[in-house]
Amino acid sequence: MEEKEKGERWSGAMTNLTEMGSNLESLQKLLLTKAVFVDDETFAKASLTADQARTIKLRQQRVDTLEKEVDAAITAAARARSEKRQAEAAQKAAESRAQQLTTELENTTKVFELHMEELRAKQEEIKKRDEDIKLLEAIIQTLGGKESISTSV
Repeated sequence: MEEKEKGERWSGAMTNLTEMGSNLESLQKLLLTKAVFVDDETFAKASLTADQARTIKLRQQRVDTLEKEVDAAITAAARARSEKRQAEAAQKAAESRAQQLTTELENTTKVFELHMEELRAKQEEIKKRDEDIKLLEAIIQTLGGKESISTSV
């Protein structure tokens, strides 16, 4: 509600300034077209009025410039907010992807560890079987050597 009231007050003030400027210009034109000799007091008032008209015009131009700057600043702020939201969304997506990759890496590590344990167990089993085979070969050679000795007798 305050914004609306401010806007209405601002609009009213601007209308008043415009009307004053118009009145001053009319007075100035009237004075120029009806060049008359006036006393010093009237001339001083007219000069003051002309100065005020110039000041009003300059201030109106300054107000217009400031309004454009405010509009540009509002637009820039909106663009910055939008870019910030996009950056935050990109950061969240990157964090989510990093979390997914971390989880995937942890899972891959667990699977790798399980495979390594399985390979070690298989290696132990192969080593044990290899030792059993060597033992059996030794037994066979020993028995086979005795057989060769007993057949040759």
